[in-house]
Amino acid sequence: MDEELESAFLKFMEVERSASPRTLANYQLALGSCRTWFGAKFPGWREVTADEFRRWLYDMMKQELAKATIRLRFAALRSFYKFLVHRRGLARSPVAEVQLPKPEKKLPVVLNIAQVDELLALPLTAPIHKQTQPWMPMRDAAILELFYSCGLRISELRGLDVKDIDFHGENVRVTGKGSKERIVPIGGPALAALQRYLREAVVTNGPIFLGKRRTRITQQAIDLLLKKYLKLSSIPFKISPHKLRHSFATHLLDAGADLRSVQSLLGHASLSTTQIYTHVTKERLRQAYDDAHPRAK
Repeated sequence: MDEELESAFLKFMEVERSASPRTLANYQLALGSCRTWFGAKFPGWREVTADEFRRWLYDMMKQELAKATIRLRFAALRSFYKFLVHRRGLARSPVAEVQLPKPEKKLPVVLNIAQVDELLALPLTAPIHKQTQPWMPMRDAAILELFYSCGLRISELRGLDVKDIDFHGENVRVTGKGSKERIVPIGGPALAALQRYLREAVVTNGPIFLGKRRTRITQQAIDLLLKKYLKLSSIPFKISPHKLRHSFATHLLDAGADLRSVQSLLGHASLSTTQIYTHVTKERLRQAYDDAHPRAK
């Protein structure tokens, strides 16, 4: 019975809510973690009480699990119990009564403009391996340029097709979380890098970014190419494709872009998600003041 409820919930999230495979995997993992904690004493999803969920929460905090992990697990449970209330006749959700630890506010790490320029130049200046096909450095340059120019998530970038690019209008149609579409402008250097790559790789339709076998590039391949260029750079910290997204947002706000516009470009459902970048900008302004003003300290 409990397994049937879980399966029905995951199907509901996939079909009716268009949840991503990653979200579905996280929800399944959260439900499984909860059942594992109960062990043989698991009373069934309809019978679990708020106090029992509080004990699970307390146990996770004693184990010093990251607050983000704890909140993610309870987010899955809250969605699950909403489903049980609205679709399976449960009277109320026991997890609604559980107070969670406040999320940790970690400011995103961003590159400065000089570091971005250095990184984006590397694909076309780094030594080329003998087995590398001639179009691959141009592909890598286009990938990095597009990450920074448009602030895309890695799943959004690898999912792009040629038809999604409007070269005349200089924008790209992006399919984000929950299958929501948005139109994002493309800067001149990124557009030129894309055109150069597509011409050299003879890509005219289907997926834009290809792997060695000329099928859609994998997320792992994108991660690896970024690590490769990072090693060749002077950047002193680890970066991910998402840090290029962070840099995109922070540099826009630094230059005076309004928060609502940045929210729209990033595809954030909530303005509060975008607001973290205003804290980054304030930190950068404070640092600039402390470094430059003769009476700052």
